[in-house]
Amino acid sequence: MNHASQTFTWARAGAASNYEMLKEEHEGDVLGTSHSSALMTSTVIHVHSDPSVPDHVVWSLFNTLFLNVCSLGFIAFAYSVKARNRKMVGDVTRAQAYASTTKCLNIWALILRILGTIGVILVPVLIFLVFQ
Repeated sequence: MNHASQTFTWARAGAASNYEMLKEEHEGDVLGTSHSSALMTSTVIHVHSDPSVPDHVVWSLFNTLFLNVCSLGFIAFAYSVKARNRKMVGDVTRAQAYASTTKCLNIWALILRILGTIGVILVPVLIFLVFQ
Protein backbone atom coordinates (compact mmCIF):
# COMPACT_ATOMS: atom_id res chain seq x y z
CA MET A 1 0.00 0.00 0.00
CA ASN A 2 1.55 3.27 -1.06
CA HIS A 3 0.35 6.10 1.14
CA ALA A 4 2.40 8.66 -0.75
CA SER A 5 0.22 8.32 -3.84
CA GLN A 6 -3.01 9.11 -2.01
CA THR A 7 -4.07 12.68 -2.58
CA PHE A 8 -7.01 14.20 -0.83
CA THR A 9 -8.41 17.10 -2.79
CA TRP A 10 -11.65 17.93 -1.03
CA ALA A 11 -11.94 21.36 -2.58
CA ARG A 12 -12.16 19.97 -6.12
CA ALA A 13 -15.18 18.36 -7.64
CA GLY A 14 -13.27 15.24 -8.75
CA ALA A 15 -12.34 14.15 -5.22
CA ALA A 16 -14.73 11.20 -5.21
CA SER A 17 -13.51 9.82 -8.53
CA ASN A 18 -9.87 10.22 -7.50
CA TYR A 19 -10.57 8.29 -4.27
CA GLU A 20 -12.36 5.51 -6.17
CA MET A 21 -9.47 5.20 -8.62
CA LEU A 22 -6.96 4.89 -5.76
CA LYS A 23 -9.22 2.38 -4.05
CA GLU A 24 -9.31 0.24 -7.19
CA GLU A 25 -5.52 0.42 -7.54
CA HIS A 26 -5.14 -0.65 -3.91
CA GLU A 27 -7.53 -3.56 -4.32
CA GLY A 28 -5.65 -4.64 -7.45
CA ASP A 29 -2.33 -4.51 -5.59
CA VAL A 30 -3.74 -6.55 -2.73
CA LEU A 31 -5.14 -9.18 -5.08
CA GLY A 32 -1.81 -9.41 -6.91
CA THR A 33 -2.81 -7.75 -10.16
CA SER A 34 -0.64 -4.69 -10.32
CA HIS A 35 -1.44 -2.01 -12.89
CA SER A 36 2.18 -0.94 -13.16
CA SER A 37 4.98 -2.85 -14.84
CA ALA A 38 7.57 -1.84 -12.25
CA LEU A 39 9.81 -4.57 -10.89
CA MET A 40 9.42 -5.57 -7.28
CA THR A 41 12.61 -4.96 -5.32
CA SER A 42 13.54 -6.01 -1.85
CA THR A 43 15.77 -4.37 0.70
CA VAL A 44 18.03 -6.32 3.02
CA ILE A 45 19.18 -4.63 6.20
CA HIS A 46 22.20 -6.07 7.96
CA VAL A 47 22.14 -5.37 11.67
CA HIS A 48 25.62 -5.43 13.13
CA SER A 49 26.05 -6.05 16.81
CA ASP A 50 27.72 -3.38 18.87
CA PRO A 51 31.41 -4.30 19.05
CA SER A 52 32.61 -4.78 22.56
CA VAL A 53 35.35 -2.29 23.39
CA PRO A 54 36.92 -2.97 26.79
CA ASP A 55 37.67 0.30 28.56
CA HIS A 56 39.70 -1.25 31.45
CA VAL A 57 38.29 1.17 34.06
CA VAL A 58 38.53 -1.30 36.95
CA TRP A 59 42.13 -2.26 36.11
CA SER A 60 43.07 1.42 35.77
CA LEU A 61 41.43 2.26 39.07
CA PHE A 62 43.31 -0.57 40.77
CA ASN A 63 46.59 0.66 39.28
CA THR A 64 45.78 4.21 40.35
CA LEU A 65 45.06 3.24 43.95
CA PHE A 66 47.69 0.54 44.54
CA LEU A 67 50.32 0.43 41.80
CA ASN A 68 50.70 4.07 40.84
CA VAL A 69 54.28 3.98 39.56
CA CYS A 70 55.27 7.25 37.84
CA SER A 71 51.55 8.19 37.77
CA LEU A 72 50.96 5.61 35.03
CA GLY A 73 47.86 4.34 36.85
CA PHE A 74 46.30 7.80 36.92
CA ILE A 75 47.08 8.42 33.25
CA ALA A 76 45.65 5.00 32.38
CA PHE A 77 42.51 5.84 34.36
CA ALA A 78 42.13 9.11 32.41
CA TYR A 79 42.43 7.25 29.10
CA SER A 80 39.97 4.59 30.24
CA VAL A 81 37.41 7.28 31.03
CA LYS A 82 38.01 8.76 27.57
CA ALA A 83 37.52 5.30 26.03
CA ARG A 84 34.25 4.84 27.93
CA ASN A 85 32.99 8.27 26.83
CA ARG A 86 33.85 7.60 23.18
CA LYS A 87 32.10 4.22 23.39
CA MET A 88 28.95 5.85 24.79
CA VAL A 89 28.96 8.44 22.00
CA GLY A 90 29.35 5.71 19.36
CA ASP A 91 32.86 6.56 18.15
CA VAL A 92 34.16 2.99 18.17
CA THR A 93 37.48 3.63 16.43
CA ARG A 94 38.52 6.36 18.86
CA ALA A 95 37.30 4.23 21.79
CA GLN A 96 39.47 1.34 20.58
CA ALA A 97 42.47 3.66 20.30
CA TYR A 98 41.99 4.96 23.85
CA ALA A 99 41.41 1.43 25.15
CA SER A 100 44.63 0.25 23.52
CA THR A 101 46.56 3.10 25.14
CA THR A 102 44.93 2.30 28.48
CA LYS A 103 45.89 -1.35 28.22
CA CYS A 104 49.49 -0.47 27.37
CA LEU A 105 49.77 1.97 30.27
CA ASN A 106 48.24 -0.54 32.68
CA ILE A 107 50.66 -3.24 31.57
CA TRP A 108 53.64 -0.93 32.04
CA ALA A 109 52.39 0.15 35.48
CA LEU A 110 52.02 -3.50 36.47
CA ILE A 111 55.47 -4.48 35.14
CA LEU A 112 57.18 -1.58 36.87
CA ARG A 113 55.38 -2.34 40.13
CA ILE A 114 56.34 -6.02 39.97
CA LEU A 115 59.98 -5.10 39.28
CA GLY A 116 59.85 -2.57 42.13
CA THR A 117 58.44 -5.17 44.51
CA ILE A 118 61.11 -7.68 43.51
CA GLY A 119 63.74 -4.98 43.97
CA VAL A 120 62.47 -4.06 47.42
CA ILE A 121 62.61 -7.71 48.48
CA LEU A 122 65.81 -8.69 46.66
CA VAL A 123 68.06 -5.73 47.55
CA PRO A 124 67.89 -6.16 51.36
CA VAL A 125 68.38 -9.91 50.99
CA LEU A 126 71.47 -9.39 48.82
CA ILE A 127 72.85 -6.77 51.20
CA PHE A 128 72.30 -9.14 54.12
CA LEU A 129 74.07 -11.98 52.29
CA VAL A 130 77.04 -9.84 51.20
CA PHE A 131 77.73 -8.32 54.62
CA GLN A 132 77.29 -11.47 56.66
